[in-house]
Amino acid sequence: MIRAYRVFLSGRVQGVGFRSWTKRLGESYGLEGWVRNLPDGRVEVFVQGHEDVVQSFVWKLWEGPEGARVDKMEIIKEVASHEEKGFYIKY
Repeated sequence: MIRAYRVFLSGRVQGVGFRSWTKRLGESYGLEGWVRNLPDGRVEVFVQGHEDVVQSFVWKLWEGPEGARVDKMEIIKEVASHEEKGFYIKY
């Protein structure tokens, strides 16, 4: 079953390569979505794909790239979008 989530990550998640790491991770899992920095210092991720793959991806976000530290993760269930193609960095 296809699932979609919006994930907000707090901690040391900006200025440490988190967006490019997340993009590569999403691509390696074959997921669709995007990642972007927010003005308040958080990172926002929209991800969709098969439920088990999305769950694995979200758990992996806790680790982040080297130098990052995720202190808090907020996960919101979303409606899958048919507009998303691939995984990209949103500016």
